[in-house]
Amino acid sequence: MRLQDKVAIVTGAASGIGNEIVKTYYNEGAKIVIADLKGAEDAAKAIDSTGRRALGVTMDVTNEGQVDAGIAQAVKTFGQVDILVSNAGIQTVAPLDQFEFAKWKQLLAIHLDGAFLTTRACLRQMYKQGTGGCIIYMGSVHSKEASPLKAPYVTAKHGLIGLAKVVAKEGAKHGVRANVICPGFVRTPLVEKQIPEQAKELGISENDVIKNVMLKETVDGEFTTVEDVAAAALFFASFDSNALTGQSLVVSHGWFMQ
Repeated sequence: MRLQDKVAIVTGAASGIGNEIVKTYYNEGAKIVIADLKGAEDAAKAIDSTGRRALGVTMDVTNEGQVDAGIAQAVKTFGQVDILVSNAGIQTVAPLDQFEFAKWKQLLAIHLDGAFLTTRACLRQMYKQGTGGCIIYMGSVHSKEASPLKAPYVTAKHGLIGLAKVVAKEGAKHGVRANVICPGFVRTPLVEKQIPEQAKELGISENDVIKNVMLKETVDGEFTTVEDVAAAALFFASFDSNALTGQSLVVSHGWFMQ
């Protein structure tokens, strides 16, 4: 039980990668706060029907008031915050010269403003507790590399590495660590949605998108799984010392090797 009695807040956790992370953390003894736009309460009940170790909070991570209220609710329910996984995100694909400004701002707001607002709220509580903490950002191989049609996503994911480095430096005297997980393509609804979109934009088949775009640079032509990413999230959250901070871990079947 590597996270026994720790309190973990995971954004975008009603489904996909975030939901697998909360299940993994719960099974390792953590108390879980699922923060999402929709389905947070149902997702919490699915993990723990008693409500003793799982809380669902409706949260728009771009809304300062909702974020602060959600973290306050978590503290009121469980008494502390030990882990934040900033996972909420969206994807929009289009050529840069045709990208709508409103969609650019929306994506950056969810990924970067959301990471900032949840980080700030959790840091305030972690500093107050004086017991340290762990902040994990959900980056991407696109935190390291670029792909066509994904200008705001690549920009945002690169930005999360910068934010994590600042949090690592500022949080060190308080015992707070910050790191980034950088998955390859994980076959979540977010990725499923991209396959036909990219096929249309690139004028190729959906199978070619999978084989020659998404998985082309992997060593084995395999998708990363939600379980792979959750294992990395557990590794960061349960690390025994403050030695591991300000780092990024690529989980991608060899796509981008540092």
